[in-house]
Amino acid sequence: MAALNDVRATSELLQESKFLSLPVKAKTTIYQGGLVVLDADGYAIPGKKAAGLTAAGRAEQTIENTGGDGEQFIRVARGVFVFDNTTTAANKITQAHLLKPCYIEDDQTVTALADGASAAGMVIHVDADGVAVEIGHGLTITTAVQE
Repeated sequence: MAALNDVRATSELLQESKFLSLPVKAKTTIYQGGLVVLDADGYAIPGKKAAGLTAAGRAEQTIENTGGDGEQFIRVARGVFVFDNTTTAANKITQAHLLKPCYIEDDQTVTALADGASAAGMVIHVDADGVAVEIGHGLTITTAVQE
């Protein structure tokens, strides 16, 4: 196909898929507003520094699953959310990280340090209030970017 030389009506898919309902890991509490990830078995847990996790989005409610795996479900939103930037100076996310992956430090903090961590999503904006991170909508970052 040739490049555009006029306007184009580009379809957008997945407009109604902002929210997910995910099964929660046994004996786990997830707090509203926190970064939610899926563990290796596909259960929702709070974000934490660990390899092999998949960022799912932001918790829309607080859930305490005192039972077994999947006995409770949590509503998770996908989109762009502001999380805290790490306090470790060497690992702070800066303007240079725009449109690059950032990584999970805990359920409210992201970092530029990929070592031993899972990707949170893509950095959209950075300022004194925190780091805007795009999570979901087909965005999957599975490995660290080597520079």
